[in-house]
Amino acid sequence: MILPTDTIVAVADGEKLNLFRNTGTETQLTLVAAPREDVEAASGSGGHNNSSANPDQSQAEEDGFASGIVGMLNSQVLTNKFNDIVIIAAPKTLGEMRKHYHKKLHEALVGEIAKDLTGHSIADIEKTIVAA
Repeated sequence: MILPTDTIVAVADGEKLNLFRNTGTETQLTLVAAPREDVEAASGSGGHNNSSANPDQSQAEEDGFASGIVGMLNSQVLTNKFNDIVIIAAPKTLGEMRKHYHKKLHEALVGEIAKDLTGHSIADIEKTIVAA
């Protein structure tokens, strides 16, 4: 996958979010950690639908966090804080996140990778993106 300079890379699971920015070129990927952003998890009562596959409390919390991540990303793309984004998330988390994409976030997507890379090194994340 080729990433334009300044592309945001969001790496998430149901509990963590790490943001990176490509400071390299399209052909020479160089990810650096971006400032942490606050994520406000959506509650189950705010019109949020629990995962039908596993509606237990833990899954509901993970789904709420995924929804909160997308809420933050939607807000950022709507205020022009980034133009391009790659989202890498655990498969269940990515599925929940997709339900909440704003049209403009969807347009900014350079790509998605359904893989849990939270806690992995920047080098591992870069290798995964290059291979995608």
